[in-house]
Amino acid sequence: MAFLLVSAYLLLTHTQGAPVENGALLETLKSQVGFFSNKSEHYSAQVRPPGTNRRIPQTIIIGVRKGGTRALLEMLDIHPNIVVATTEVHFFDWDENYVKGIDWYRRLMPFSYENQITIEKTPGYFTSPQAPERIHDMNSSIKLLLILRDPTERVISDYTQVYYNRLESHKRVQPFEEIVIKNGALNTKYKAIQRSLYDIHMEKWLKHFNLDQIHIVDGNTLIKDPLPELQKVETFLNLPSRILSSNFYFNQTKGFYCIRSDGRERCLHESKGRPHPVVNNTVLEQLYSYFREHNAKFYRMVNHSFDWH
Repeated sequence: MAFLLVSAYLLLTHTQGAPVENGALLETLKSQVGFFSNKSEHYSAQVRPPGTNRRIPQTIIIGVRKGGTRALLEMLDIHPNIVVATTEVHFFDWDENYVKGIDWYRRLMPFSYENQITIEKTPGYFTSPQAPERIHDMNSSIKLLLILRDPTERVISDYTQVYYNRLESHKRVQPFEEIVIKNGALNTKYKAIQRSLYDIHMEKWLKHFNLDQIHIVDGNTLIKDPLPELQKVETFLNLPSRILSSNFYFNQTKGFYCIRSDGRERCLHESKGRPHPVVNNTVLEQLYSYFREHNAKFYRMVNHSFDWH
C-alpha cells in the first residue's frame, strides 16, 4: 500500500505543475486514491500509479460470515505485497453480478504492481452452492483463505448483527432463544445455524479444490493474538514476513486489537465487537451438542482440530 501511495503522490505533484501544500495533497489523495477511507471505494475513480494494473485476485477470502473476515482483510492489508478490495463484491455468489462477466469483476479491483497479491473477500462465498465451481472456472490454482470461529459463537454473532440492524431500522426484534428454539426443539432451519455447519459447506469446496489450496485461519486465535495467525498466512501465500507485533495494539475500550501501520492507527468499524446477548445455558448446550458431530467431521476433512465446544 505504501508503494501505491508514493506513486500516486509523485503522479499528482507532477501533473499539478505548481507546488501543493501537504495538507491539500493529502486530501486529494484521500478522495482520488481512497487509501485512508474505510468506506466503499470507487476504484474506477482512482488515479492509476505508473506500472500498475487492475488484476483478478490471486487470493480470495471466502468466509465465513461473522468469522472475522473484515479483521483478517484489514490486518493483511498491512503487508506491502498485498492490496485489497475493500468492498464485498459478491461476484461468485450473486447471479446478477456473475452475469456481468470477468471484466466487470476486474474493474472493481484496486491497482497493483506485479509483485503484489490482490485479495478480495466476500464471506457469502463459503456457503454459496455456486461459488466453488465458479471460482475454480476462473482460476483452478487460486489460493483461498477461510477464517472460522466456534460455530456456536458464530451463530450468536450472526444473530447480534441482525438484531442491531433491525433496531437501527426500527423493526421488531426477537430474543435469541425465541428464534433458535421452536416448539421446544432446536430450530436447525435457522440460517445462522445452517451457516455454521462447516463440514457441509467444506465438502462442496473440496470437490473443486485440493485441501492445500485452502488455508484455514483460526478466528478465535486471531482476535486474541493476531500475529501467529497472520504469519501462517504469509507462509501460505509465499510472502516474505513483513507483518510485525508492533503493527498491533490492544484497545482496552473496544476490547480487541487495533492496527498501527503507515504512521497511523485504526480500529475496525464500531459495528464490530458489539456485545453479545447473554444466552440461556440450556440453549447453549443444545447448540454445542448439535454442532459436536459436524465439528468432528470437519476436523477429519481438514486434518486439523480446533478448540471449539
